[in-house]
Amino acid sequence: MQKTTLIGNLGNDPEVRYTQNEVPVAVFSVATSKHWKDSEGNKQEHTEWHRVVAWRGLAQTCGNFLKEGSRVYIEGENRTRKWEDQDGIIRYTTEIIARELEMLGGGNGAESPSGDYAEPPAPDAEDVPF
Repeated sequence: MQKTTLIGNLGNDPEVRYTQNEVPVAVFSVATSKHWKDSEGNKQEHTEWHRVVAWRGLAQTCGNFLKEGSRVYIEGENRTRKWEDQDGIIRYTTEIIARELEMLGGGNGAESPSGDYAEPPAPDAEDVPF
């Protein structure tokens, strides 16, 4: 079983586009941070950025209710895509394909309904129009 769970804040407003078959897909980044004190007692922080992709109704919910700074809980799976760029160089990106989303409030997000949102399996990663 492969499962990824994140609690973090959006680094940008979701960008919603549509596949050739008119399936909505939203892409956005989520920052997760770890805080600790080093051996000298100084506060330390490390922030990790995650690319998140949501499909169908979940994509529309993200586009309608999430904004940069929104705090979210996301469950999904990691997926790595491979493509060739304009210069013929092979590129890779790893994304979290969101299956469930909960808006936690806080941050700079817009007013949103509370609750969980779950989605059926996403189309193939090659279909992402980004």
